[in-house]
Amino acid sequence: MPDIKYIKGVGPAKAALFNNLEVQTVSDLLHYYPRAYQDRRQNAPLSDFKKIENIAMVATVLSTQTLPTRYLTIFKAFLQDDKKNIYEAVWFRKKTHRYDPFAAEKKDFKIAHQLWIIGKREDKNSFASRKITVDEYYPLNSPEAKYHTGCLTPLYSLTQGLTNKFFRNSVATALQKYLLEEEEVLPPSLLAKRKLLNIRQALPAIHFPSSVSELENARRRMVYEEFLLMTMAWGLKQKGAKAEVKEHSYTIKRTLLTPFKKSLGYHFTKAQARVINEIFEDMQKPKPMTRLLQGDVGSGKTVVAISAILLAIENGYQAAFMAPTEILASQHYITLQRYLKDLGVSVELLTSKTTKKEKDKILQNLKDGKIDIIIGTHSLIEDNVEFKNLRFIVVDEQHRFGVKQRAKLRSKAKHIDMLSMTATPIPRTFALAFYGNLDVSTIDELPPGRKPIKTLHVGEQEAFKTVRAEISKGRQAYIVYPLIDESDKLSLKAATQEFERLKTIMPEFKIAMIHGVMKSKEKQKIMEDFLAKKTDILVATPVIEVGIDVKNATVMVVQNAERFGLASLHQLRGRVGRGEENSTCLLITQNTSALSSERINTICQTCDGFKIGEKDLELRGPGEILGTRQSGELEFKAGDIVKDSQVLHWAVEDRNYLTQTDPNLTKAEHQPFKKRLLELYQKQWHLIDLG
Repeated sequence: MPDIKYIKGVGPAKAALFNNLEVQTVSDLLHYYPRAYQDRRQNAPLSDFKKIENIAMVATVLSTQTLPTRYLTIFKAFLQDDKKNIYEAVWFRKKTHRYDPFAAEKKDFKIAHQLWIIGKREDKNSFASRKITVDEYYPLNSPEAKYHTGCLTPLYSLTQGLTNKFFRNSVATALQKYLLEEEEVLPPSLLAKRKLLNIRQALPAIHFPSSVSELENARRRMVYEEFLLMTMAWGLKQKGAKAEVKEHSYTIKRTLLTPFKKSLGYHFTKAQARVINEIFEDMQKPKPMTRLLQGDVGSGKTVVAISAILLAIENGYQAAFMAPTEILASQHYITLQRYLKDLGVSVELLTSKTTKKEKDKILQNLKDGKIDIIIGTHSLIEDNVEFKNLRFIVVDEQHRFGVKQRAKLRSKAKHIDMLSMTATPIPRTFALAFYGNLDVSTIDELPPGRKPIKTLHVGEQEAFKTVRAEISKGRQAYIVYPLIDESDKLSLKAATQEFERLKTIMPEFKIAMIHGVMKSKEKQKIMEDFLAKKTDILVATPVIEVGIDVKNATVMVVQNAERFGLASLHQLRGRVGRGEENSTCLLITQNTSALSSERINTICQTCDGFKIGEKDLELRGPGEILGTRQSGELEFKAGDIVKDSQVLHWAVEDRNYLTQTDPNLTKAEHQPFKKRLLELYQKQWHLIDLG
């Protein structure tokens, strides 16, 4: 397919804008699907005008008016629809002395001319007003109008300098001139089996559908293609990983494992013990381990991961522990230091906040093998991070890293063993689809004595009343404020101001504050004081999402709960309910959208992490859950795993058939599919290596 610049009307300048959207060829353009469709098939009825923001109607020009102001020129057109309703269309443009900014409009908006008007109701608060801000207009029955009016009209995600009108014209030209050059990549047998449109039927239908049913058929075909390619790529990746043989091995020596287990002060649950055995068995196999550890908040994933890390260190190897944020990395660092302080294990933290002097020392010690465990963020995958004997890595909250980021960490050593952890369970279907036969370990029970946490949506006055009541019984409380990201100074300032306010509201209590900008030693001291009951209330940003285990804390108040995601709320809630007493999580909201209300309702109704994981998947989408929404990595253009679950089942079923009957895709009918698979997942994403 030719370069995008050769489409009529595009040229080099517009091509550069298309390139911003990763559209470089005509084929890229044809596969750049609309983000939405606007129904422009009929005029908006009069009775609905006050409810409708987007207007699409045929109107007759009654009169026009030009109003020059000091800096702007205003052009008005008074229009009448077929029901004799009068509308006022308005344009604003910068004043210029060189040319008339409304020359084109004056030519088209002549008295008695009929035009398609596409725009928005100008005054959304005044139902009496009939003013329209015009986005697009087309003379009735003009050749151009058929792609923009009287139909389900496509709307695209754009970049500055491109309009939907220009984009649609470019797509229409591409379809007319180059559609027959588009190669069908799906095997004919699968198209027939699933009753799908071929590519030359589907592309015109997805851009300019004649009906909703035609659009659905076109979209289903594109979704199937995306899913089949992706599931095949992951299946081949897993197959390749299983073929590797590692050069290192592990022996259970118990020189570190036994004292660690004794220092915990409690016994592993049956689920923890089972999962540790699964991981140890996997680590001792000749092939590199790729295992996902999933378990609800508070189920004890961290101590399981530490057990696996200690097995690696017992055998003279180094381990890396990667977390998605500096806050989480710092928490894991504090937790591991607390657990391993008497075992003679060297643990260090590497993040963007590490000073140059400290970083240089850490990098040298890593290279020399003087550090056993390095904990960090994306800093761990930088090119200057070298290890002496790295063999084991843990990736926490794996869905928050991109495919490439996880691969970069694995590339730090040969045939590395990897344990990924998540508190957001991945449904079996998705695990099969995207990770092939991924080994999954599930901690499906909570430690004994853990009670369900009562979660309520309340006002601040009621929440603080509960806090006072619990502290009067000798308990402790968390009050959490949102911090969108660690560099969000405004949010941090707001949390600090609230901290000062709380000290005046509840002067009888000892209140401390903790946030991610603090140094690790400072955070550690604050948490140790809270653990020792020297503090009644700990005011925090989401720094406490993981890692803090204070059995005496029985109430948590989450301010602005609508600003937290479902998984984050569940993680936060898991900081209480760790002792034998009944615990409560109180959610306070300010302004809730329909989506945030659904999150709040879900978290109040269930403590089941797996149900919350499913709902999170539904609300947030698969990209974030599976770690494919990083820098546009491996995102679907048409598909949605939740909404298109039936098509996903087809793709997994047909992927399995292909890998069984033609594992190397050597048959003639599979060659176009193999070619596309290699272009996308070998050359572009380096996910597979298929000859």
